[in-house]
Amino acid sequence: MICPNCGASGGDYSQFCSICGKSIQQVSPSAPVAPAPIYSGQMQTSGKAIASLVCGIINIFPMFIVAIILGHISLSEIKKSSGRLKGEGLAIAGLVLGYLGIVAIPFILIVAAIAIPNLLRARIAADEASAVGSLRNLITAEAVYQSTHTDTGFACNLSELASRGLIDSKLASGQKSGYVFELQNCSSETQGGPVSKFQVSAAPFRPNQTGVRAFCADQEGIIRLDDLGSTQNCLDHGMMLQ
Repeated sequence: MICPNCGASGGDYSQFCSICGKSIQQVSPSAPVAPAPIYSGQMQTSGKAIASLVCGIINIFPMFIVAIILGHISLSEIKKSSGRLKGEGLAIAGLVLGYLGIVAIPFILIVAAIAIPNLLRARIAADEASAVGSLRNLITAEAVYQSTHTDTGFACNLSELASRGLIDSKLASGQKSGYVFELQNCSSETQGGPVSKFQVSAAPFRPNQTGVRAFCADQEGIIRLDDLGSTQNCLDHGMMLQ
């Protein structure tokens, strides 16, 4: 044995150094650590790695979040499987696509913030244009009806115009393209005489969503509007549609 203090050699079974008197501890060699067994069977592709890649390819919320979670789990399982599992490349691809989806979120929100108001304004403009077109159809239908019913004059309800084939069934229901239509205030100049006056109005079904302005007209055929969406204000003192 070699003394760790002075370096003197002693007997194989000596507990103390004969020169310096220090204790000589016998250190038994540690047993070598056996290497982990290597799997020699057929390798299987990790199902979580495949799922991670699929979710990453779909790449819509919340699928890219799922792709990231499954990607990390599958990589961990593959490393611990001792060669039993494969698919590390699939898992990494799913992770990359998932993180790309997260990076794209701010850009998607910016585009949505710009596009959604524009789409809403476009829809409102289309619904208002359709309402004006429907009012023109009603005015024309009333003129045709009066010309063929001189004894009764103008029609006082939408269903009567539809029964003569002068307007379509959707307009006859009183609601079309986000607007509600009403035929009202029918009157005659003489008691019991033919109807010589009528008023028709169109109001947004959902204000500020299917339309903003209200429109109206009468037997004179002039279409008027109210910027605040009030049919009563339109009928009373609406501005002439340009």
